[in-house]
Amino acid sequence: MQHVTRGGSRPLSFFKSVKPSTLLLTIVVIFFFVLPVIRLFSLSFVDEGAVTLSNYSEMLQEARTWRMLENTAWMVLGSTFVAVILGLFFAWLIAYSDIRGKGLMQLFILIPFIIPSYIVTLSWTQLMGRNSFLADFLQFLPGDLEPVNLYSMGGMIFILGLSHFPLVYLFTVSVLRKIPRDLEWAARSSGASPGKVFAKVTLPLALPGLAGGGLLAFIANLDNFGIPAFLGIPAGIPVLSTAIYQEVVGFGPGAFSRAATLSVLLATVALLGTAIQWLLVRKSKQLETVQQDYSPRFSFGKKRLGVEIMVWLFLITLTIVPVISMLMSSLIRAYGLPFAAENLTLSHYVFVLAENDRVQGAILNSLMLAGVTTLVCLIVGTALAYVRTRKPTALNRTLELFVALPYALPGMVLALAMIFMWLQPIPGWNPGIYGTITILFIAYITRFMILQVRGSITAMAQVDPSMEEAAHIFGARPFVKWRRILFPLLLPGMLSGAFLVFLTALTELTVSSLLWSSGSETIGLVIFNFEQAGYSTYSTAFSTVIVTAILFTMLILYALQKAWKKKVKEA
Repeated sequence: MQHVTRGGSRPLSFFKSVKPSTLLLTIVVIFFFVLPVIRLFSLSFVDEGAVTLSNYSEMLQEARTWRMLENTAWMVLGSTFVAVILGLFFAWLIAYSDIRGKGLMQLFILIPFIIPSYIVTLSWTQLMGRNSFLADFLQFLPGDLEPVNLYSMGGMIFILGLSHFPLVYLFTVSVLRKIPRDLEWAARSSGASPGKVFAKVTLPLALPGLAGGGLLAFIANLDNFGIPAFLGIPAGIPVLSTAIYQEVVGFGPGAFSRAATLSVLLATVALLGTAIQWLLVRKSKQLETVQQDYSPRFSFGKKRLGVEIMVWLFLITLTIVPVISMLMSSLIRAYGLPFAAENLTLSHYVFVLAENDRVQGAILNSLMLAGVTTLVCLIVGTALAYVRTRKPTALNRTLELFVALPYALPGMVLALAMIFMWLQPIPGWNPGIYGTITILFIAYITRFMILQVRGSITAMAQVDPSMEEAAHIFGARPFVKWRRILFPLLLPGMLSGAFLVFLTALTELTVSSLLWSSGSETIGLVIFNFEQAGYSTYSTAFSTVIVTAILFTMLILYALQKAWKKKVKEA
């Protein structure tokens, strides 16, 4: 009896040991971050109130499902391969070579990732259009050369790979710099050629970071909705993300059950890739104790200027030329007219900025959604990061995992989970959240919270806990400790995470495409609707405005961070 009593008291003793605030936080996290996913998964196994596998058996018997899965596999694997090749090449170039202007070059490398993927798609479709300046240039060359048709599987693979290769670059460049050059010197002294040293020594040591970045690109390619929607839907190439969207907006019989089933298939692949990526990132930490080496390890010698010219031409072609083509298209009076002085106009910019109520409403909605999401994530995410780093427990680690779940899931899956959750959060009670902008607030906060948590954790890892202990010994209250010590030191890192949350939320499309309602349109949704309706001049004009605003905001943030760091050093 005594043994049973002790065993039975363990749950009670656990709850007694947990602070009420921590218990409340746990309940909130489970309700907002975990329960929607559980409801989505459970719905895929329910048919007419009974638990069954019929949804899966019916869909897997359809030829369309297998064609869609095949398209998804080709698209994701092909684009991941492109991202890995480009990311590895530029990581090696920046980390090991003696080329000049690496800081500016790195900015150009990141531009395709900073600009929303659907805007990148728009810029490239304008560049490859039949009436673009590229088409006019190709007519002067021998042969019947024409721009590449991007409304194809190859087009989707190329744009996805281009949009996500910076992820591979970011993961790989730091790992390459941490590899001890002594190992490479030893191999070279044994007679190995530079290529063999890279293949036998450098690449195996960089593999955890490269694979981690590659899997992150894999997940991003799988999750992406904008590129396959802009290019795949017109070409009749269905993939999982667009199929879920078309099922829901089609409102056919069993649409939600079919969409839930497809979502589980998509989420399973994404979560599996996330788990593998997490394990590889943990494995790559074995090089974290090694200081990064920024000095060149490879010299191009007399060929350096030629290599620099080729690299810059490649980067400008990838980043600037499509944006210029998009700008030119936005200035043409009507789509299809040649770019000539008599055909140029600013009327499309006047329309999207001053005359169209939907565009103005979308800008206000996106600014409000991004602003509130950033503020909530900044406060709550930083608090979670502080608890996670300063008071690490199994419960805190579990909460971090739960908060990361909505971001690990594809956006289309999360949007569908939000629909099932907020139609009736409690059986029999409909709070009226679905169909309003409130559900977008909830979806954005749950999806992007982990970005702020990770950014704040990185910032806190650079602040020695002894500084807080010293403040506590001298009697500083928690508010004073934060205002005088932690806040000034953490602000640059916190702002980096907050800016990432704001920028991602401002241009979000995937979640909004299923959760929007009349009056709650967002920037991404309006651009998508313009393009789908054939108003390319409006979509390109609006996209050009957004790209300009993003780049301008980045410059302001960079200047503010430098000014703050200078102020902290002087203090």
